Amino acid sequence: MSAAIPRRSRPSRALAPRVRTEKRSRALIVLALIALGIYALDQISKILVVDLMTEGEVVRVLGEVLQLHFVRNPGAAFSLASGTTWVFSIIAAGVVVFIVWFARRIRSLAWGLVFGLLLGGVLGNLTDRLLREPGFGLGHVVDFLSTPWLLPAIYNVADMSIVSSMIIFMILTIRGIGLDGERVVDKPKSDAPKPEEPTSDEPKAEIVP
Repeated sequence: MSAAIPRRSRPSRALAPRVRTEKRSRALIVLALIALGIYALDQISKILVVDLMTEGEVVRVLGEVLQLHFVRNPGAAFSLASGTTWVFSIIAAGVVVFIVWFARRIRSLAWGLVFGLLLGGVLGNLTDRLLREPGFGLGHVVDFLSTPWLLPAIYNVADMSIVSSMIIFMILTIRGIGLDGERVVDKPKSDAPKPEEPTSDEPKAEIVP
């Protein structure tokens, strides 16, 4: 009698949901920490600027490379579309709701970083629009960072966070990285024709002992 060959143990399929849950939990933790960090940095920096500077004041930190220029922006990021504050308040609130709803699908640390940066930045500017003068939903966003050699605009930490999230988003998309962190690769199609099965009319070869 031939000895039975032991089969190699394969990972149980029951572990797959557990692995997905662990990956999702790590991604959500990264998203939350990044969002909270960006939000705190944005709000603290704005509070310091409002307390220590007068509106319109310019402080040359590194000459034309980096300047602090305190302005109040009623428009979108980088002082664009002034006069439509309420529209951007509604859009920002919708983005926050979408991220919170969509976050459960993320199982990648990189995508957690993307949505964490986006959430923190959107919340930072939304807080200004909701709580600052002249009124709820119409508040002006505090901008204070200026780099004349790079951009003819004044922005803040929240704006930088939003732009950074978009850059990383494009990199991940171009590289084909899915929400689970795996690279999406198209399976190559085989060009070789499949062998034809003999029909009942075709003679079958007989094996002679």
